[in-house]
Amino acid sequence: MIDLRLLLAVAVGKSAGIASRVLRRGGGTTLPGVVARRIDPQALRKLAAMLPQGVALVSGTNGKTTTTRMIAATLADDGRAPLHNRAGANLISGVTATALAGASLNGRTCARIGLFETDEAAFPGIAAETSPRLVVLHNLFRDQLDRYGEVDAVAKGWRSALERLPATTTVLLNADDPAVAALGEGLSAKVRYYGLNDLRHASGAAAQIGDARFCRRCGAPYRYEALFYAHVGHYRCDACGAARPTPDYALERLDLHGAETATLYLTFPGGAMELHAPLPGLYNAINALAAVAACRELGVQAPRIRATLERFDAAFGRIERVDAGGRPLLIALIKNPVGATETIRMLTDALNVERSTFNVQRSTLHLLILINDRHADGTDVSWLWDAEFERLARGVAHATVGGTRAADMAVRLKYAGIEPERMTVVDDLAAALDVALSRLPPGATLYALPTYTAMLDLRAELVRRRWARPFWED
Repeated sequence: MIDLRLLLAVAVGKSAGIASRVLRRGGGTTLPGVVARRIDPQALRKLAAMLPQGVALVSGTNGKTTTTRMIAATLADDGRAPLHNRAGANLISGVTATALAGASLNGRTCARIGLFETDEAAFPGIAAETSPRLVVLHNLFRDQLDRYGEVDAVAKGWRSALERLPATTTVLLNADDPAVAALGEGLSAKVRYYGLNDLRHASGAAAQIGDARFCRRCGAPYRYEALFYAHVGHYRCDACGAARPTPDYALERLDLHGAETATLYLTFPGGAMELHAPLPGLYNAINALAAVAACRELGVQAPRIRATLERFDAAFGRIERVDAGGRPLLIALIKNPVGATETIRMLTDALNVERSTFNVQRSTLHLLILINDRHADGTDVSWLWDAEFERLARGVAHATVGGTRAADMAVRLKYAGIEPERMTVVDDLAAALDVALSRLPPGATLYALPTYTAMLDLRAELVRRRWARPFWED
């Protein structure tokens, strides 16, 4: 039977996307979904049900875009041609727009499997409409408190959504995040865990930004054998015995190679893998572990996973390297205390490697920090005081600070130990970029650390200068 309402939703939604691109109002990554849902509120549910290999969802506070892209690239190389919200539109309207993009005008989907990155708050609604075969929940940190509320509110929504999933669904959880790992208890769905076993990467100190340091069962404080960052690590509750689950997918050894690459040694049911990842940092190693676990659960063979991930390019704005008129620029999104701290840790660890290898004593980091406080960033920028910018004090040669909250960021850097003479404050983004590039010595890299909308503004400026492509063409 022909579903006329769905046909109309698909046709009008696709037309809205074309108009958005032609009129240069955007990439058509969200508007088609908004329009289609007005016509047929069940459009996503209907289109998702047509995918013969089902739907996989990935959510979490940090790393979900990179992880989803890793999975998407692997599935594509495996001949699956996934339907993927690659541009990062991860609210229910964006996911619906992606489903429309994969449908023909007769209302039938052309893809075989759906892979959707989902916003933390939007995950329950998207899960209800897509009936996923696989769910990956990466981590849960404080982020945009003006929009999400505390992490417990998000976890409660996730728990409610997971409880509705059937035994045919696989839920893949981060064993090292107690707020996420606890969600696996008592589910009808099949539960699998992934985690880091290499204790060399423990921070060695109690984190000041942990958001889940108390037992999810009894409320007593966790005792940590190892703490990697924030509240993520190896933990146990001495009061009731709740503890980190043994991961099914384990990163047994991780060797980081500055700000360029990493080597991962992973084990999983029935096998093991050595992976040379072209992305730096502890964060990206965990992203790769989650991607390997997801792909294995989706039936992809280990050699295919390794071949894809060893030539993987990061998503726009997430460790994205750009040739800025002959000068190297690396963009690393920062949007909350944990993400900012781990990005800073990546840069300073790389600097320490450089110093030990080449006997470099001077400060060498050149930064462009762009802080906005628009709705998509979170209007409360007090999180800047929880991120560990103090790590930068000895490493920064110069920092150019811009964005709508440039003055706040400059004050934060001053208190972190970076003297005013090592900073330039320029509110206008294009002017800030020019200043930062003009101060960059030959052979040095400019590291841009923007919040979300600042990252979009920066990329738009790079596109205007023809140094990058629009993100929806990426």
